[in-house]
Amino acid sequence: MAPRRGYFGAFGGAFAPETLMAPLAELSSAFDGARRDPRFRASFDEALRDFAGRPTPLYFARHLSEDAGGAKILFKREDLLHTGAHKINNAIGQGLLARKMGKRRLIAETGAGQHGVATATVSAWLGLGCVVYMGSEDARRQAVNVSRMRRLGAEVREVNAGSRTLKDAINEAMRDWSETFATTHYVLGSALGPHPYPSMVAWFHRIIGVEARAECRRRWKRLPRAVVACVGGGSNAIGIFQAFLKDRVALYGVEAGGRGPALGDHAARFAGGRLGILHGTRTFVLQDGGGQIAPTHSVSAGLDYPAVGPQHAALRDARRVEYVSVSDREALAAFDATTRREGIVPALESAHAVAFAQKLAAKMKKSDFLLVNLSGRGDKDLAEVERAETERP
Repeated sequence: MAPRRGYFGAFGGAFAPETLMAPLAELSSAFDGARRDPRFRASFDEALRDFAGRPTPLYFARHLSEDAGGAKILFKREDLLHTGAHKINNAIGQGLLARKMGKRRLIAETGAGQHGVATATVSAWLGLGCVVYMGSEDARRQAVNVSRMRRLGAEVREVNAGSRTLKDAINEAMRDWSETFATTHYVLGSALGPHPYPSMVAWFHRIIGVEARAECRRRWKRLPRAVVACVGGGSNAIGIFQAFLKDRVALYGVEAGGRGPALGDHAARFAGGRLGILHGTRTFVLQDGGGQIAPTHSVSAGLDYPAVGPQHAALRDARRVEYVSVSDREALAAFDATTRREGIVPALESAHAVAFAQKLAAKMKKSDFLLVNLSGRGDKDLAEVERAETERP
């Protein structure tokens, strides 16, 4: 799938300022060595088990399945991990790699706050300094996670430029890294950015799909008809998809449909974007007529980003994954249904996947089952959900 190093078909690459080419090369070399090092792999696997809490179970969402009236809906419970989301997998991996490289400080960007919390947690665990960049609009929406990061010892730097969301936080984190790379590692939180980040983040999250596929075989004696995951940058989705790419399993990535189809009202890159370069990678980007990065909107801070990871662009180009979108309204309804019917409070990001899975299950046979990657829990989103409900016409 990647004939050129750092590329996935026509997508990917390392489009970065000259000041970052040396640290990117250093990181690429370190990662290549680490994933071939049995001691590093053993340390990573041990931390996933004993610190993060892997493996996570598959849960049969009986009531949501009954409501859909079709196939059984199963959740891959990444929300049960330490810190409450899949993000801890990648944070542990990159934290261990940073320590192996001799870095003393971690920096990160965050939108929904879960990657920031995971990085702050790993920094505390490893005894490293930590700065997290977060758009001030996201900090408002995710005040609980801001408090968690600060309690863990991280410095949270709010970004007031641009849309004050994830895109702008990444800008500031990359600016910091370009000035401090001698002592600092940038823990990029999703499967995007310049090479080697997309490949590295996917590798650290591959455990999601490996576990899920094995558990389907063990417990259900077969594979699911479909796998569904939300897609912001795309880390949780690529984490679960890659184990099923060679199987006869339909794969669906769910983007943020926001308020509607007009540019600026959503974050559905495949529905309204075109080829471009953002934050070091060539992929689908939401742009205006002049090629400027377009504003985005989603009720979910973690999906509110104008580009998508290059692996997803390649998988869409190859027609191996179908990418769809779910509106704010549908996601909020799924959030409420999952909470009330299953006793599980999902992250708003994950609620987008649940909303699509309900529609998909209704079209399938009752003897079938589909798998939803429940990427995180929704404690962080309660205030935003209540605000959105009061504003709903």
